[in-house]
Parts: sequence; structure tokens; C-alpha cells
Amino acid sequence: MAALILAAVVTEFRNAMRTVPADGSSTATIVTNFFSYFTIESNLFAFAALVAGGVWALTRKSQEPMWIATLFAAATTFMTITGIVYNLLLRGIALATTPWANEVLHLIGPVFLVVDLLFAPPRRQLPWRTVGVVIAFPILWVVYTLLRGENVVAPLTGDGWWYPYPFLDPHAQDGYLVVALYVAGIAATFTLVASGVVSVGRRRDVAPLAPSTTEATP
Repeated sequence: MAALILAAVVTEFRNAMRTVPADGSSTATIVTNFFSYFTIESNLFAFAALVAGGVWALTRKSQEPMWIATLFAAATTFMTITGIVYNLLLRGIALATTPWANEVLHLIGPVFLVVDLLFAPPRRQLPWRTVGVVIAFPILWVVYTLLRGENVVAPLTGDGWWYPYPFLDPHAQDGYLVVALYVAGIAATFTLVASGVVSVGRRRDVAPLAPSTTEATP
């Protein structure tokens, strides 16, 4: 799955690089815009978590360290939100994407991470403060997106602003108030999903088995 996600990201990056910049835009802007999509960032989190978890599972017999469990919690939360937001709000929008890669990034990857959370061998139990660690990244991403948006020339249209998603674009939403409502709703959803991910992990946690001390009887 890590390889499939990486292949999808690379495919979509190559598609993005075929964009002909409008006046005032640049190739550097196109590259930065690509990695500013939360979809791409969430899939890169998933790629990192899957690689780290896979390497640990193949090379160690102990329970994974806290940082890998936290990385999986973040990746699962981000991918779940990516799947929900795309399929509820963005599915009908025409995008210049490769169909199979688009489905991997927005559907197959998110479903895989949810199935992994529910049915894979349980991971280390995480404390509730992990929820705060997980939602810190999307909060920073929203701040970055809103601050950057008004200072970027849109590569395709030449507009003096660019936002990765229409629900964050104050020009498309009749001002920042509507954007603020979307942000509040998404923040609440992130908190809810992150809490659910941590809760499932706490319920499914299995402590490492201690070595048996029972001696065989002759």
C-alpha cells in the first residue's frame, strides 16, 4: 500500500508539472501548490507510517515505539478526513487527474488505513493527549493556507489568489465568515476522528506477552 500511494502521488505530481503557468505564476509556485494540498500531505503521512510500521514489523519482535503508533494515528485521522471531505464535498468537481491515482489518494488509501486500524494486530496504546498532537498539524495547515492564499498567483487562471479547496476560498464563499464556518466544522471533525482513532487503539491494545515461566512436567 505504501508503494501504491507513492506511485499515485508521483503520478499526480507529473500531471501537475504539465500545467502551463499563467502570467505572474511560476514552476516553483506549481510545485509548492501541489504539496499544499492536504490530500497530498495526508498521503505522504500515510506513506511514512506504512513504511515505518512495515520495517519495524519485519525487523523487530517487540511492540512498536510510541512515535510509530502516533504517526499511524495521525495518518489514519488525516486519510479518513481526506476520504470524507473529498467524497462528500469535492467528488463532483472536474480535476485534471489520473483516475486510478485519484481513487488511491481519496478512497483506496483512506479505506485501507481505516481497515488497518480496525482489524490489523493492535498497536501500542496511546494517551489521550495524542489527539492534540494529531490535530496540531491540520490547524497549522489551515493557518498556512489562509495566509498564503492571497499572495499566490493561480497558475491556471492568473488570479491574484490561490486556495487548494473551494471551501477555503473567501472569493468563492462570499467572504471569510463562510470559510470560518467550514474551518470550524472541519476542526470539529478532525477532533472527533482523532479521538475515535485513539479510542479504538486504546480498546484494542494488547500488552506484550511476558515470557512463560511454566516448566514442562516430565
